[in-house]
Amino acid sequence: MFLGLTLLIVADLVLAFAASPLMVFAGAALWGLHMAFTQGLLSKLIADTAPAELLGTGFGIFNLASGCALLLASVIAGSLWSSLGASATFLAGAVFAALAAIGLLAAVRHRSHNLPNGGESAA
Repeated sequence: MFLGLTLLIVADLVLAFAASPLMVFAGAALWGLHMAFTQGLLSKLIADTAPAELLGTGFGIFNLASGCALLLASVIAGSLWSSLGASATFLAGAVFAALAAIGLLAAVRHRSHNLPNGGESAA
């Protein structure tokens, strides 16, 4: 997941500073790699977490939350694009992705500190 977020940050930065169609293509390719690295993981998290009898509900709630987040992100991106331009929009995307990556690292660190033996294996 962290690699996918890193790819998104790089894609947004490339798109923010793109000065040629080739750079736009490179940014779009990196964005596609981000999607490839993250979308399957998100589905696996739902499949592994939801109880078997509520698997469909779990995916439904996940897709509802994703749709709401996408709508909010689109409103923010559209507002930034209209008021500050494309570069600001992609820079904001990079900042949001970096915040998500920091949150992911913090969650992993918090989880490992809360495991028995401070995260060390019992073997």
